[in-house]
Amino acid sequence: MYHHIKKLMFTVRVDQPDPRFGNMLLEQFGGANGELAAAMQYSIQGINCDDPNCKDLLMDIGTEELSHLEVIGSLARLHLKPMKNDIDAATYDPLIAIAGGGGVALCNSMGNSWTSDYLKITGELDVDLRSNIAAEARAKIVYERLIDFTDDAGTKEALQFLMTREITHLRAFMIALDSLQKPPLVIGQIPPTPGIVDQYYNTSTGEGDNGEIDVSGPWNDPAEVEIVDSPALAGYQVLSATPEASRTTLDDGATSKSPAKRTRKN
Repeated sequence: MYHHIKKLMFTVRVDQPDPRFGNMLLEQFGGANGELAAAMQYSIQGINCDDPNCKDLLMDIGTEELSHLEVIGSLARLHLKPMKNDIDAATYDPLIAIAGGGGVALCNSMGNSWTSDYLKITGELDVDLRSNIAAEARAKIVYERLIDFTDDAGTKEALQFLMTREITHLRAFMIALDSLQKPPLVIGQIPPTPGIVDQYYNTSTGEGDNGEIDVSGPWNDPAEVEIVDSPALAGYQVLSATPEASRTTLDDGATSKSPAKRTRKN
């Protein structure tokens, strides 16, 4: 059950409307990382959620995102309003000016219609929470960029509020994920194939035009994973589940052996 209260979650004001910037704001109204997408994603995840605690979290934040949609929509409307009767302003986006009368529409900043394809919903709570963490991080970056493109004080205040709430939500989703006490690499029910899961394929090799070289890091530490150098260039297929691979037959009838574990030089 929803109930609309005739008061914005954050009161917006615009001292100097900027239709060009209003068009940019539509990215957070009807874009892939916008407030409608967030509201729908979290709410539908909540409907699907069997965990009563996380269900409450998802519905709480999903509902708040609808309030954010109202804030960003009201802000965009104030910036777009001159398009209604100003020909110079209307040229920034004729579609909004002529078809929408200088009002907001469920589209992104390029005029592409909102789509439910933006939503990431799997029905696996830990996977969905990870998607939500990433969604909040992306939205935070979008708000940062919007803030950089306006000098209007009231607009900056509203965007700062919305940006800050993204971090609040991101933190809540991170804590919820931790509360599941599920190892980060345990996803779903079917375990990965032993051996293969611990192979790191070094498939970007050589020296680049800008001096890029192969590097070592925690992700390809030989103490943690088996490093397989350039499988395609070496002419073999890494098909075995164990480092002690059996010989595999290639298309031309030749045989090859999976490489032994090697030690990377620092």
